[in-house]
Amino acid sequence: MKDDVAGFIGSIPQHYDQSLGPLIFADYAVDIARRVAACKPARVLEIAAGTGILTRHLRDALPSGVRLTATDLNPPMLEIARTRFRPVEQVEVRPADATALPFADASFDAVVCQFGVMFFPDKDRSYREVYRVLTPGGRYLFNIWDSHRHNPFGGIAHDVIGRFFPGDPPQFQRAPFSYRFEAAKDSLIDAAFADVSAVVLQLEKDVPDPAILARGLVCGSPIIDQVHARGGVEPEQIVAAIVQEYRREFGTGSWRMPLQATVISATKPASP
Repeated sequence: MKDDVAGFIGSIPQHYDQSLGPLIFADYAVDIARRVAACKPARVLEIAAGTGILTRHLRDALPSGVRLTATDLNPPMLEIARTRFRPVEQVEVRPADATALPFADASFDAVVCQFGVMFFPDKDRSYREVYRVLTPGGRYLFNIWDSHRHNPFGGIAHDVIGRFFPGDPPQFQRAPFSYRFEAAKDSLIDAAFADVSAVVLQLEKDVPDPAILARGLVCGSPIIDQVHARGGVEPEQIVAAIVQEYRREFGTGSWRMPLQATVISATKPASP
């Protein structure tokens, strides 16, 4: 069965934003927004912006005069993103394919992407597109998850979901944790980027209720549609099983969840 990893539709955006946003995305958004602001750009493009979690932190970190454009392939995700901003904040939110950006050459001083590159079907093309729309000397900053070993919340969910469908396990919780810096570095260099660097960022997050996280991972991602397509199992059965494994691994009650990601930076050379 073919799974569509880009299908953030229906009720998925709400679950993604409300359950996963505060637990696994918000702190990394604060970090990368600060890194973008330190570049002192005048024009910033965000790709794969989703529900605007990073966009909100970018707007807060950047001076009011900086032009901010947030894009995503999925209009339902962007509908939530739009609700985060007042008209006076001057954030342009629009649909766009990260592998075919609808912008002129050298339109932005910085491009940023939070946990989106891993899902791009043609990563090499996406890097070439970012390079094209960056001004000479412009910076591309993005982050990617490390492996399941360093993000057990994802590994446990992937294993549990697979047990319900041993003949055709959904793969969504594997994809985000399988893209390594070495592959990204080679592709960035091939796209003519320079000064490619990476830093590993480890965090710990309080999880007061593992059911919120488990429900977000199932219902706030294309996993929910993959479960419905296969049939025979209710999503809440899977949520309950994930919670049981979380409690077995981390104990009952509130627990500290380890997170680990790689933040990657690359520069478009100022001259050929």
